[in-house]
Amino acid sequence: MKGIAIRAFLPTASVFALALALCLPKASPVAAQDQNVQVIELVAKKYEYSPAPVHVKAGSMARLKITAVDHDHGFKIGLGPDGAKRSGKDGLVFASPQDCWQLKKSETTTIEFLAQAPGTYTFKCCHTCGLGHRSMKGEIVVD
Repeated sequence: MKGIAIRAFLPTASVFALALALCLPKASPVAAQDQNVQVIELVAKKYEYSPAPVHVKAGSMARLKITAVDHDHGFKIGLGPDGAKRSGKDGLVFASPQDCWQLKKSETTTIEFLAQAPGTYTFKCCHTCGLGHRSMKGEIVVD
């Protein structure tokens, strides 16, 4: 009877251990390198981001702190440098990737990323903000 209980317990314990391992949070490459983060404060206001352009060192972590001062805006950026063909490896790796970050009026939104590949990355407003919305752009230059 004791042998049957042990044989039934071992597979159950193995399945439980595997399920637990799959559910635990995994370290991401972005979160693992939080020592030297370059903090950049941006302002989003009617049809512009400032300062522009923003420079980031290749291989470094960056934390954008964007404040919308006049009304709601958005922030959208590509993962690869402008004009580059998609090679499978992203030039920018975001801690929490999104297609469009919403920037609420009078609030600061924080966006963190690892700048892996040199190049120019154009970002734009992705929340219709008025007549000049299409011209609301900026650049991150990874040196």
